[in-house]
Amino acid sequence: MTARILDGRAVAAQIRSEVSERVRALADHGVTPGLAAVLVGDDQASRIYVGAKHKACADVGIHSEQVNLPGYVTGGEMLATIRRLNRDPEIHGIIVQLPLPAHVNELEVQRTMAPEKDVDGLHPWNVGMVVRGEATFQPATPYGIVELLLRSDIPLEGAEVVVIGYGDLVGAPLSIMLAQDSLRGNATVTITHAKTANLATHTRRADILVAAAGVPKLVTGDMIKPGGTVIDVGVHRTDDGLVGDVDFEQAVEVAGAITPVPGGVGPMTVAMLLVNTVAAAETQAYGG
Repeated sequence: MTARILDGRAVAAQIRSEVSERVRALADHGVTPGLAAVLVGDDQASRIYVGAKHKACADVGIHSEQVNLPGYVTGGEMLATIRRLNRDPEIHGIIVQLPLPAHVNELEVQRTMAPEKDVDGLHPWNVGMVVRGEATFQPATPYGIVELLLRSDIPLEGAEVVVIGYGDLVGAPLSIMLAQDSLRGNATVTITHAKTANLATHTRRADILVAAAGVPKLVTGDMIKPGGTVIDVGVHRTDDGLVGDVDFEQAVEVAGAITPVPGGVGPMTVAMLLVNTVAAAETQAYGG
């Protein structure tokens, strides 16, 4: 068996086209959606990620700004920057590229951000609304994973889903979203992690296996249910190039469908950030 490749780039292009239409509708009302990305320090990977987000914004007509702060920025200066962006009427969405330096309180930064501009969905209010199933902004990566599954005709209702990794950005919110009683959920979700005893006994049950543990090639072919769907969230730079949390060469011979690295989850994350940004602009322009 050779798995069907779930092409995140192609699905993301469809979503960007839909966002472009919404941006044009806002332009008819004199509104241009605006996204501000706050980048602290000189991490090259973070700069690449933010650069990809700016390019995606330009492609769909969203105005984007990059706020560069030095790695030695104080907590007070960081919060003052967030408050300034909160007040800026031309900025509808704000993202803060993680990780932040150890001396900057990440939670305090997230709490300071206006919830209606928190398009990454990390403000405690927005996190709580995800738990309630009433989110204004779904976190971009889990949102992108669910959208990729739905648009690829992978059934969620009644599916056995195993998530490896319970991180704040992916594993935790994704597990909640998939388990909720909704069109985007109704799955049976098992949460595991890299140190779970007998991990393979869990993963081999999965109709949908999501690898978000942050461990290169953790998932091998013998850990996958034949014909199952594998979503690889990991991105690791190695001497052999970019690899994920899944050993792709082994997995592609067992799975029924699989995301590649790169070109799978990553483009979907950026696409859903655009969706959240235009939604924020619509709410702030039209009310909601």
